[in-house]
Amino acid sequence: MSQKTPWIPFNKPFLTGRELDYIRQAHAAHHLSGDGAFTKRCNAWLEQRIGCHKAMLTHSCTAALEMCAILADIQPGDEVIMPSFTFVSTANAFVLRGGVPVFVDIRPDTLNIDESKIEAAITSKTRAIMVVHYAGMACDMAVIQGIAARHRLLLIEDAAQAIGAAYRGRPLGSFGQLAALSFHETKNVISGEGGALLVNAPELARRAEIVREKGTNRGAFFRGEVDKYTWVDVGSSFLPSDIIAAFLWAQFEQFEEIAARRSALWRRYHEAFADLEKAGLALRPRVPPDATPNAHCYFLLLPDAETRTRFIAALRRDGVNSVFHYVPLHSAPAGRKFARTSGSLSVTQSVSDRLTRLPLWLGLEAQQDYVIERCRHALAR
Repeated sequence: MSQKTPWIPFNKPFLTGRELDYIRQAHAAHHLSGDGAFTKRCNAWLEQRIGCHKAMLTHSCTAALEMCAILADIQPGDEVIMPSFTFVSTANAFVLRGGVPVFVDIRPDTLNIDESKIEAAITSKTRAIMVVHYAGMACDMAVIQGIAARHRLLLIEDAAQAIGAAYRGRPLGSFGQLAALSFHETKNVISGEGGALLVNAPELARRAEIVREKGTNRGAFFRGEVDKYTWVDVGSSFLPSDIIAAFLWAQFEQFEEIAARRSALWRRYHEAFADLEKAGLALRPRVPPDATPNAHCYFLLLPDAETRTRFIAALRRDGVNSVFHYVPLHSAPAGRKFARTSGSLSVTQSVSDRLTRLPLWLGLEAQQDYVIERCRHALAR
C-alpha cells in the first residue's frame, strides 16, 4: 500500500455532536452512576420504540445476555438451542450458569437459525430457544414462536445487531420473553460499550430489576415500597454509568437520520454488486418478504475460503479493511468442551469460510465508490 492509497477502516464510530454536551449535563446533575436521568430517558425511548414491557440499560449486551440466563433460571445441565454462527457471548451467558448450548445449523439465505432444525434438537433438558438476528435480518419468528409455545420453552432474542429492524412490521426484540441489545461502537447506534435487556414477559420484570441491582431490592426501596434494601436474589452489577447513557441519548435523538444514512449505504452496495452475483462471483444478502433489515452490516459470500483470503488481501493492499465473521462456536475449543451439536452444521461451516464484511459507517459516503470499485477489481481478478 503506497503512501497515497487511502486507508478505509471497517468501522468508524459516529458522533452526532451532542454527546459531550449531554455528558457535561450528567456531571452538572451530580449523578454519574447508574439509573440517572439519561438512563431513564433511554429506557423510556426503547420501551416506546420497541414496544417492550420494560427496558433496562446494561453495561454491555453480554451483561444483558447473562441476565437472560439468570432470569431463565438455567440450572446445570439445562440445554439452550441456538446457532453456532454467533458471537461467543450468546453461548457463554448460559455456560456460566452450567447450561449446555445446543448448536443447530443456519439457513443459507438469511444466515439465521434454521427453524426447521429446532424441534429435532429439543430434549427433556431443553429450557429455551435463543435466536440471533444476524446482520439485523429477522429470523422466522412466527414459526419459532410456535415451536416455543408448543414445547413450553422460553424464547430469547439476541438482537445485538437488530435495533431498528422488524419482522412483519413489528420491531425485533419484542417477540421473545427476553431480548438483548448492543450499543457497542460497531453497532448502528453506539455508546462505546453498552447494551440493554428488554423484558416482554411482565412476570419477569420485577426479578430483572433485582438481578440488575446486584440481587438487591434497591429499586423497591427508592419507590418507598420497603424501608431498607437488602440482598434477596442472585445478581451482579449490570448497570451502566449515566455518562454512557448520556452519550447514547445523543444517538437516540438522531436515530432516524442514522438509520436512513446507513440504509442508503447498504442499498448502494446491494445495487453495485448485482451483476457480480449474476456472474457467479459472489452472493449478496437475502431479504425475506417478512423482514425489514436495519443495514447493520453488508457482506458478500464468496465461492470458497481461498477466494475470500485473496479478496481480503487484495482489498487491504488497496487500503480497504474487510473482515470475516465468525469462527463457528461448535468448532472452538470451548464449544467442544461445554456444548453439543444437533445434526449437521454444514451451512454454518460453509458460510464461516466464505463470508466477508465490507466497511459500513456514516461518513463512508465519499469513499464508498472507491470501495465498490476495489471490490469489483479484486473479484474480477
